[in-house]
Amino acid sequence: MTSGADTAPPAEASALFGCALPVVTRYAELLASAGVERGLIGPREVPRLWERHLMNCAVVEELIPQDAEVIDIGSGAGLPGVVLGILRPDLRIVLLEPLLRRTVFLRECVELLGLENVTVRRGRAEDVKGELEADFITARAVAPLTRLGGWALPLLRQGGSLLALKGEQAASELEEARADLMKQRPCVADVIRVGSGKVDPATTVVRVTVTSKSDQTAPPRQHRAPGGRKKRGRKR
Repeated sequence: MTSGADTAPPAEASALFGCALPVVTRYAELLASAGVERGLIGPREVPRLWERHLMNCAVVEELIPQDAEVIDIGSGAGLPGVVLGILRPDLRIVLLEPLLRRTVFLRECVELLGLENVTVRRGRAEDVKGELEADFITARAVAPLTRLGGWALPLLRQGGSLLALKGEQAASELEEARADLMKQRPCVADVIRVGSGKVDPATTVVRVTVTSKSDQTAPPRQHRAPGGRKKRGRKR
């Protein structure tokens, strides 16, 4: 068990999470204790939980409009799905994870944090094709983009987007995968950075948006207008 000091939020977290900060702090405590004990995150990640993980994931909400349905593929310890569920109660989120020990942890998090807008589903993306669909798919550190696209694009509604959190090589990875992505479904893709001024460095996201065959040059869905969120945090 780690000390409270290990998971204390930095000053920047207050502005980012607002009234949801106490719930996110409780999630950080769960990651630093049960998450480490069960091997979901490494112990070396605990000192940088906020900057590298929680805040890095939180700014992705800028790309998701009000009341969307989201599937977090390969949710693992719940990044970014649990963070988005805490920050955006308007979203309906499915945490999709094939490993039992991880789904057990995720269900405990959902219950302990009171996330009524989040459900946990044990399974692989290819197993739920035709059963689950969403407006957005999120994924972080799951698989190379070519493979990830094969799992995610069949689950997206027309006009929906895969939001893949990636690192410094995101642009080159996208160029290598672009032709394979188009074989999966007609789509447009770009690399964007979100959270400028909120996190440093900004979070890099590869966004792949499903289009019709006649509209393959259409721009991706626009960002949600500032102030579009109905509320932040949740009533406790």
